[in-house]
Amino acid sequence: MTSSSHAALARSFDRVAAEYAASRPTYPPELFDAVEELSERSLTGATVIDVGAGTGIGTRLLGERGARVTAVEPGAGMAAQFGAALPAVPLVRADGNALPFADGAADFVTYAQAWHWTDPARSVPEALRVLRPDGALAMWWNMPDLSHRWIAAQEARLAERCAGYRPPGFPQTVPGLLAHFAVRVRTRSIRWSRRITVDDRLRTLATHSFLAVMGAAADPVLRAEREELRTLFPDGTLDEPYVTNVTVAHRA
Repeated sequence: MTSSSHAALARSFDRVAAEYAASRPTYPPELFDAVEELSERSLTGATVIDVGAGTGIGTRLLGERGARVTAVEPGAGMAAQFGAALPAVPLVRADGNALPFADGAADFVTYAQAWHWTDPARSVPEALRVLRPDGALAMWWNMPDLSHRWIAAQEARLAERCAGYRPPGFPQTVPGLLAHFAVRVRTRSIRWSRRITVDDRLRTLATHSFLAVMGAAADPVLRAEREELRTLFPDGTLDEPYVTNVTVAHRA
């Protein structure tokens, strides 16, 4: 993928920011237990810089764990949704490649569903710069659980029908990317699901970058998915399964 295509996909979230805030899944409590265990420090009272905060889904949960959070978000549309949802949380308009914070400012730098939009050659050194010596870089992603046949089949259809399709396995490359830096890497996977409607599933799909960037051309893809899902789930409800992958990196 070219850098211009990558940038276009990243910008697509501003077009669907309201839908993103309304439909994207949260994260299971076990995720934050894992972050604390893998980092060997508590989120309670910790200073956290949450980068690529989007509409604030992860930021809110970090705050509920007792962290003192400052959010970083480059997109205007996403930042507007964040401000409406979490008006008391400080928000800085920037990105992970150039963090506007002093050296050693944070106990954690976190990325919820966002680190893959950065340039690792820049974002990892920036995270390490703003972290205290015993701080941790933590990143996580909700991934579709491909062990469920209907999810795997849906991903295959989307790959066939969407020219800009991004496969869900890219976070598996994160430990390899981090290996180029002087960090110790630990990982964890958490399986969970949420009960939603078919329409909820379609709204969630529509907020993925490869569909959002298509504009009106995504409509027939989503209509076809509606037919598939209504056949599979005639009562209109389903369990949407996820694997939440979390990676925590420390200085080696």
